[in-house]
Amino acid sequence: MPLSQKPMRYGHTEGHTDVCFNDAGSCIVTCGSDGDVRIWEGLDDDDPKSINVGEKAYSFALKNGRLITAVSNNAVQIHTFPDGVPDGILTRFTMNANHVAFNADGSKVATGANDFLVKTVEVADSSQQKTFRGHDAPVLSVSFDPQDAFLASASCDGSVRVWKIAEQICEKSWPLLQKCNDVVDAKSICRLAWEPKKGKFLAIPVEKVVSVYRRETWDHQFDLSDNFISQPLNVVAWSPCGRFVAAGSVGGCIVIWNVDKQQCLERVKHEKGYTICGLAWHPEGTQVAYTDTEGNLGLLENLFGADGKQSNTKVPAPASKDYDDLFDEDDSEDFLNRDFVEPQSSPKAVTNYEDDDLTVPSGRPRNRGAIIEDDENSIDLGLLKASSAPDKRDEEDDQGSLPPAPPQSPTQRPLYEGPMPTPQQKPFQSGSTPVHLTHRFMVWNSIGIIRCYNDEQDNAIEVEFHDTAIHHAMHLPNSLNHTMADLSSEAVLLACESTEELVSKLHCIHFNSWDSNKEWTVDMLQDEEVEALCLGQGWAACATSALLIRVFTVGGVQKELFSLPGPVVSMAGHGEQLLVIFHRGTGFDGDQCFGVQLVELGRRKRQILHGDPLPLSRKSYLAWVGFSAEGTPSYVDSEGVVRLLNRGLGNTWTPVCDTREHSKGKSDHSWIVGIHESPQQLRCIPCKGARFPPTLPRPAVAILPFKLPFCQTATDKGLMEEQFWRSVLFHNYLEYLSRNGYEYDESVKGRATQEQQNLLMKMFALSCTLEREFRCMELAELMTQNAMGLAVKYASRSRKLNLAQRLSELAAEKSAELAAVEERGEEEEEEDFRSRLNAGYSQTPTEWSQSKARSLQHQQSMEATLEAEEDEEEVSEEAKPTKAVIVSSSQGRVNPFKVSSSQKDSVAHSTNILDNMTKLPKKNPAPIRRATASKEKGPVIKPLVPKPKSKQATAAAFFQPRTPSSEKKTVEEKGEKTEAAPSETQTSTENDENKRPKTGFQTWLAESRSFILAENPDFEETEIIREGMARFRGLSPEERTAWTERAKGREAGDSGERKKRKHSEDANSDVQESPEQKSEENHSSAKKPKPSDQAAIQKLSAFAFKQT
Repeated sequence: MPLSQKPMRYGHTEGHTDVCFNDAGSCIVTCGSDGDVRIWEGLDDDDPKSINVGEKAYSFALKNGRLITAVSNNAVQIHTFPDGVPDGILTRFTMNANHVAFNADGSKVATGANDFLVKTVEVADSSQQKTFRGHDAPVLSVSFDPQDAFLASASCDGSVRVWKIAEQICEKSWPLLQKCNDVVDAKSICRLAWEPKKGKFLAIPVEKVVSVYRRETWDHQFDLSDNFISQPLNVVAWSPCGRFVAAGSVGGCIVIWNVDKQQCLERVKHEKGYTICGLAWHPEGTQVAYTDTEGNLGLLENLFGADGKQSNTKVPAPASKDYDDLFDEDDSEDFLNRDFVEPQSSPKAVTNYEDDDLTVPSGRPRNRGAIIEDDENSIDLGLLKASSAPDKRDEEDDQGSLPPAPPQSPTQRPLYEGPMPTPQQKPFQSGSTPVHLTHRFMVWNSIGIIRCYNDEQDNAIEVEFHDTAIHHAMHLPNSLNHTMADLSSEAVLLACESTEELVSKLHCIHFNSWDSNKEWTVDMLQDEEVEALCLGQGWAACATSALLIRVFTVGGVQKELFSLPGPVVSMAGHGEQLLVIFHRGTGFDGDQCFGVQLVELGRRKRQILHGDPLPLSRKSYLAWVGFSAEGTPSYVDSEGVVRLLNRGLGNTWTPVCDTREHSKGKSDHSWIVGIHESPQQLRCIPCKGARFPPTLPRPAVAILPFKLPFCQTATDKGLMEEQFWRSVLFHNYLEYLSRNGYEYDESVKGRATQEQQNLLMKMFALSCTLEREFRCMELAELMTQNAMGLAVKYASRSRKLNLAQRLSELAAEKSAELAAVEERGEEEEEEDFRSRLNAGYSQTPTEWSQSKARSLQHQQSMEATLEAEEDEEEVSEEAKPTKAVIVSSSQGRVNPFKVSSSQKDSVAHSTNILDNMTKLPKKNPAPIRRATASKEKGPVIKPLVPKPKSKQATAAAFFQPRTPSSEKKTVEEKGEKTEAAPSETQTSTENDENKRPKTGFQTWLAESRSFILAENPDFEETEIIREGMARFRGLSPEERTAWTERAKGREAGDSGERKKRKHSEDANSDVQESPEQKSEENHSSAKKPKPSDQAAIQKLSAFAFKQT
């Protein structure tokens, strides 16, 4: 097989690093300037064991279970391996040690330091030391002769010396290197090496070549060079067989030579050209591990065996064909968590997944390998053994307990070739790090952080709150060895696994309790383990191995209990909501099969999601599940895709962010700690080269933006579409809060609506420019009435008359629908109030039931004829005069005291429709705003008991005796006269009715005055008339004629009605207003401040008519 270079991964912080394999070659060990020694089960190991040895680690050596490190406190330490237990100080220098190396049998250690000294120390007895003096500058590297007779060292003084160990004298010295004052100034760290078998040669990196010197004679034998090397070589390493030499350069080149032939065999270039500072051969000679000065770790595979032969033995063609057909993907691919699987060179690749807390590697290669090997054994067992890696032998051992497969012919296919099942993901707590770590996060959420320390000094739990006003920090003993935790603003919830003596326990610290007993504990049943837990508002819940969800009050009372359809994966709580993720089946080909349940545990208990499938990215698993700060369920998979529940689209899941887009490397991940919808923020901790952060130093939280995966977001159209629908999605929670009786900020909804309408108008203008009129109609369906009015005007100014007419018709339909919805909503309110009041009375006939029957008759008659509908509006006008005006005004600019009106007149001209639409916001506040107008604004998610809407006016209307139809108008007029502050709508209606225009221009000006004022709010009366005359002259002759005929028709048709109403006013008013007062009132009403919606109209209008 040709040499393969695996992608490099992050290992340590920036600075000098070193690398080696352990004696068995089962793991890679690295050290770095961060002071950590990490043990990697393979290059893809995302959870390496870490041993902190000091502030900085300059070099290390590993042999016979002893780990020797040169650290920044001028000491050479010794630790046990792989446990990492400190085992004392081996030796000390007056300055930092730069390099350490074992001898062949591991009994001695050689060290070189910045104080110009070289020492050798007995590992068993550190008092047995020898010091070699002679260098005039810091020592760069040291290396033992395999026969323990000589010791080689390189120094910043430019010399390479060979010392005779027994006599402690310098045997030979070569001035080969460039002189410098310190290690950091050296062009090369000159990591020299002896030939490993008998020490026949000494290889020294000198500039761009490897100089080879013979033992004892110390003659220069030859140089190993290649034109591929462009910068000085930094480190040299011999293969275990002694036939090959690998060298790494400052420029990032790695070259491998055959020493006997002095021939270059392999050339490899670093991905980014960083300096190679660490190089190590696998004990079997099949791999080379290397590190650079940026802290990255790399691996070269498919090199040479321990005997010096290339390990590319081929199996016969038929067997190879069957094998390749079966394994259509990479053997080492881990379908549950690719980053956690180990390469085949590690014997633990299959057997050690029981200790992994996050997930388990795929069993696909092992299960298939067993069948294939049994089948192939009948062909040629020797060939298979020769071509199998060490982990294949382990797989055979693992499968030893299986019954042997019956012998098959070479042409027979394997027993099963379909997709293989994916191992199920183990339960986990969101916001926690793996359990096996001694220092770990038990939970990190929007409330605070819970850390667990489990080492020789202490076994405790620390609770820290982001807001100390909730509670002060707590330090708790962890005598029961709790492994799970959750934190809310009320309590801390902990759980532990069962032992031989104790059952699994659930422990709660209710620090928000007002009594003195703040803790309670519940023992699970025998053989029942707590696998996941969460906290909500006033309740706690846990999922157990018995497939049960147990719900408790925060004070410890057992409540609901229900079964899960499958094993739990994780769960989360927020307010009254409980979100549970479980296995609903077996996944195949690396995919998980999850189900999700969403249950509300408030007063009205109900299930929102009934075990629906949970969508995940291909071959991924669940990494985080929880709620946004506003209460929307969300989760993140291992591919970094964040999904949010879209309540406005039938409780579907929408991807809102891909954290991988913000990661610099393939092995970098984002550890989620919280999601906020307002403002739109994803809070996470960037993890370089890992999936989770360390506890120390304290990680810094980063904020990522949301972005829906829309197409063509590089264009204006795609960008505005993404912004619009993201705004809609991230403000769905307001509707949920309103529907469930929570308080929220009305201004947030207003700003969101304005932002959405601005985007729609921009898209509308863009579509008009591109001559996409049908698309304009589609956008108009999403607009509010105000924005649609501006769209009509924009289309008219753009001379798109067909589009303007269609928009006018759509506006009329929307206006009618809005009126019908409001009327239906008022009727439902009245019926609901009647039912509530009627619940307190007996079933005997009463005056209430009679009025209820009369109301039912009116409702039936309303459906029969239009006149009955007008009568019903007048009846509701008695109880709610303001509501009556609102309902009637939705039909157009009509007299609220008229008995009937023609609907054809209101839709005869597009100008009438536009006027109706722009006047509506002054009379028709939004239903939600009107329903919550009396509410007191508070925090965004402050849970409250839902407040009943005010029914006083409705109740008064139904308890009053009905007024005869002949007296309706008199009662209405008296109500208008006695009202303390009549509305602007009623005042303007009266003025328009009392002073009817006589000409077509006056009719047009009365209806167009609001538009002129909207565009020019500073105009005086004379300027308004002048502007109106200019616009009226711009109309076509047919339109001016139509306005004139309309004015005459109104004057003739309404003269009788005006006389009748004026006679009624004269009979019922005590004080008659003078003409001067009337004109003054008309003038003041014309200049009254407009509602708050007028500001939005002006901004949208300015955009719609902005001259390009």
